[in-house]
Amino acid sequence: MAQERQYKWLVLIYSLPPEAGSSRVKVWRKLKKLGAASFRNSVYLLPFGEERYEIAQWLCQEIQRAEGEATLLKVEQIENLSDEEVATLFQRARNEDYRELTKEGRAWLEHLEGLPQKKASQEAGVLADGLKALEKRLAELEEIDYFHATGRREVEAILKRCRATLRELFGREESRALEEARTLKMEEFRGKTWATRPRPHVDRIATAWAIRRFIDPKAKFAFVRESEKIKEGIPFDYLGVEFGHQGEDCTFETVLKRFGLKGKDLQAVAEIVHDADLKDAKFGREEAKGVDAVIKGLAAIIADDHALLAQGLLVFDALYASFGGGGASGHGSQARRRRKRIPSH
Repeated sequence: MAQERQYKWLVLIYSLPPEAGSSRVKVWRKLKKLGAASFRNSVYLLPFGEERYEIAQWLCQEIQRAEGEATLLKVEQIENLSDEEVATLFQRARNEDYRELTKEGRAWLEHLEGLPQKKASQEAGVLADGLKALEKRLAELEEIDYFHATGRREVEAILKRCRATLRELFGREESRALEEARTLKMEEFRGKTWATRPRPHVDRIATAWAIRRFIDPKAKFAFVRESEKIKEGIPFDYLGVEFGHQGEDCTFETVLKRFGLKGKDLQAVAEIVHDADLKDAKFGREEAKGVDAVIKGLAAIIADDHALLAQGLLVFDALYASFGGGGASGHGSQARRRRKRIPSH
């Protein structure tokens, strides 16, 4: 059996006709959002990854729809450039982003330190939201900081000072209230449709499971290739959305934190999902490979995304129950009702 090739890089080469100005801007924005490094004019590089490969394929289709030409290559190495030199291209781009965010963080900190106590208390919610926006942008940059640019440490330190200053300014009780205010209210997210990319895998299925089990038992799900095309619904596990990868967290971990979902059994599931999705062995969960293999197996035999999701929800029901989660919430009966509705294959 031939050994599977280990690709390192994606190379996108494209051209657009002069009249496709809006498409050119749209493509450039998507490449920037992906964290692609510009190699030469209209030649962009990305570290190889299945999700990035999938998004780059969609980008090629969009370029072709705009009557342009696009070629996407999977390569093991780039001639005349070492892997270290390619990584430097990415680090340089991220450092520029980090410098801009550091500048904004310093300005925000100076504003905060100059506020009188009374005025700061009156503006507590606005100030907390302002810091939250800066932290969200940092998380988005960290998601595409593939080679750990040095500027990351400086902006992390500035935002840490911002958070500490906010706590000192408001005091312990008010700071706790602000933290609680940042936790999303589940009732505001009920009766909604949640949208994610087609062919859901472990992170997206786990996230849908958390939504159904803890947030909205009647939540509906839709599968849409790109978040920009979602007219109604809440996007999750797309690049750069609120409910997506944030910093070192996968989407499942992000959703748990944003809704304040906790518990040892739930944390165990989160650690498995993290290791299965990101494959960084952060938590050393041996179960991750097994869960990953089961979900991949389901995807191989189930063509319909909704049917795949339904079966995947049962996998996470069982995984959660194995850690002692379940009984008291009454979700077991929901799972049994759902089990009856799952079509056979």
